[in-house]
Amino acid sequence: SCLCGSAPCLLCACCPSAKNSTVSRLLFTFFLFLGTLVSIIMIIPGVEKELYKLPGFCEGSDSLLGAQGRIACSSFLGHKAVYRMGFALAAFFFLFAVLMLCVRSSKDPRAAVQNGFWFFKFLALVGITVGAFYIPDGTFTSVWFFFGVVGAFLFILIQLVLLIDFGHSWSQVWLRNADESNAKGWYAALCVVTFIFYTTSIVAVALLYVYYTKPDSCTENKALISLNLIFCVIVSVVSILPKIQEAQPHSGLLQASLITLYTVFITWSALANVPDRLCNPTLLLRNSTSAVAATGQLTTWWDAPSIIGLVIFILCTLFISIRSSDHAQVNKMMLTEESAAGAAHGDAALESGPHRSYDNEQDGVSYNYTFFHICLLLASLYIMMTLTNWYRLDENFETVTSPWTAVWVKISSSWTGLLLYLWTLVAPLVLPERDFS
Repeated sequence: SCLCGSAPCLLCACCPSAKNSTVSRLLFTFFLFLGTLVSIIMIIPGVEKELYKLPGFCEGSDSLLGAQGRIACSSFLGHKAVYRMGFALAAFFFLFAVLMLCVRSSKDPRAAVQNGFWFFKFLALVGITVGAFYIPDGTFTSVWFFFGVVGAFLFILIQLVLLIDFGHSWSQVWLRNADESNAKGWYAALCVVTFIFYTTSIVAVALLYVYYTKPDSCTENKALISLNLIFCVIVSVVSILPKIQEAQPHSGLLQASLITLYTVFITWSALANVPDRLCNPTLLLRNSTSAVAATGQLTTWWDAPSIIGLVIFILCTLFISIRSSDHAQVNKMMLTEESAAGAAHGDAALESGPHRSYDNEQDGVSYNYTFFHICLLLASLYIMMTLTNWYRLDENFETVTSPWTAVWVKISSSWTGLLLYLWTLVAPLVLPERDFS
């Protein structure tokens, strides 16, 4: 049963009752987290050194990587391992995304593959991972970097959509509680949280100016910080305009402060990739592989933006896996709205016997299988880029460096997120005939 049965059969008796669809999503997410954990382990210096033992991974300490063979493999082992693990995860989820096209209900034979055969899925993932480590060096890393950039950019947009939805839902719940109970207490909590978010954002912006700019240089950094600060002020002001408040009674500074804080984080993450030591004091030392090779210093793949990005990645991925939005528009886009028929069937199953799990998709799937796997595919590319800090081989294959590509991708994603949030505010005014309640 545990090899071929549906996902809920893996639950023990102490587990709460669960929907078949929810448990399946959580188990696929567990596979993603398992791959992420393996990637993290592989970039630990002690483990990284052991990768020499893998056949073909590095043929001796003098092995060179890249088409022109100028960079020492000793400074690139962890980077290479994470890229291959990311490729394996992306291939695994892409396979299921194609396989699950147009599945409409659990009566489709392919739905049994989605919700069961977990042992064989695990074997398939292990097999793809082993095969990925035998991919010849050549131009694989350079080409896969651009796939990772595109995938990570799209996943950042998904994170922003979820964050905007979360902000609106949070504000609505607290304002609803204020109407139904102690209004002063809930409004006070709303003000305190908003104040904390804005204060943190202002302090962070000041620190960015202090550490990532110089009085007579770093013009690009100054421009990026200033632009994002101005854009955040604009969306904050727009969120409390009388016409916006009239069309969107639940709109307010809580959502704007949350988006502002996330935008400041993306800006910080982008500045941490600026390939200029003068304007980026946090530029990692692995940027100079010759110095690392000469000093024997162990390669380090961590910095503060990466750690925070990893935490946000975990929260957003779980968000995708277990939650249906309070907003019909987001449910329609993310395709995660639970069907009423399935829910009714599940309630009947719970009342009829001791079963602790049930199939809630006999009359229609509760989420789009293909879109869910595409989200996990993009998440695997995002975590691959995060763990390697978006670093890549330079054009001459001499150093591992942080390219301007990473900076502009992150900055453009922050601008796109602000535009998305601004659209949620002005859409009821631009399209008055549509219902945005």
